[in-house]
Amino acid sequence: MAGLTFALIQASERGAASPEVIAVAVTAVLALALFVFVERRSANPMLPLEIFRSRPFTGANLVTFAVYAALGGVSFLLAVFLQVSLGYSAVQAGAATLPVTLLMLALASRMGALAQRIGPRIPLTVGPLLLAAGTVLLSRIDIGDRYVSSVLPGVVVFGLGLASVVAPVTATVLAAAPERHAGIASGVSNAVARTAALLAVAALPLIAGLSSSDYQDPAALAEGFETAMVVMAALAASGGVLAFLTIRENVLRESP
Repeated sequence: MAGLTFALIQASERGAASPEVIAVAVTAVLALALFVFVERRSANPMLPLEIFRSRPFTGANLVTFAVYAALGGVSFLLAVFLQVSLGYSAVQAGAATLPVTLLMLALASRMGALAQRIGPRIPLTVGPLLLAAGTVLLSRIDIGDRYVSSVLPGVVVFGLGLASVVAPVTATVLAAAPERHAGIASGVSNAVARTAALLAVAALPLIAGLSSSDYQDPAALAEGFETAMVVMAALAASGGVLAFLTIRENVLRESP
C-alpha cells in the first residue's frame, strides 16, 4: 500500500513514466501478488480468501470501495477548493461540510433499520447514486459562487447518499460472511474503506492533472476540481450499479 500510494503521488510530479515511479508501482503489485500467493498456501491465513466466494460479501466490499473512495476524494479536494478558489478560511471550509455529519447522525441508524426491513439492495443502489448526484452538483461550483445557492445543495445530497449507505453496507458485509469469519469480515470492510480513501486522495491530482503549483492558483484548481468531481461521481455511481447486480434483498435475513 505504501508503494502504490507513493507511486500515485509521485506520478503527478515526476510523470507516470518516471523510472522511480514505475519501479515502486511494480514492486507494490508484486508484493500484493505475493501476499495472495502466501495466503492461499497458508494453513492458517491471516485473510482466508474463501471468504470472497460469497457474492454479496465481495459485492458489498466493492460498494464500500467505491463509496469511500468518493468520500475521501470529495472531502479532501472540496476543503482545499473552498479555501483556495472561493476564499474560505480553514474553519469555514470545515464547517461547510457540517450538514453531512448532521445528516449521518439523523439518518444513518434509520437507514440501517430500513435495510433490515426491506433488504439492503435498494439502499445500497440508491445511496451511491445520491452520492454521485451530490458530487455532480459540487462539480458545478465556480469562483465567486455563494455557499447557500451553490455549495449547500451538493453537500446535502451527498450527505443523504452517505447516510443511506454506511449502515446497510456494513451490515451486509457481516451478514454475508460465515459466522466464524465475522471478525475478519469486519476487518476487511474497514481496510477496504480506508484503502479506498487513501488511494483516491493519492490518485486525484494525477487524474485531474493538478500539480503542486495549482494548489495556489484559484483558476487552475477550479478546473482540476471539476474534473476530479466528475470522476468521483462516476465512481460513486458504479457502486450503485454493483449493489444492484450483486446484493440480494434477503441477505440480512439469511444465515451464511
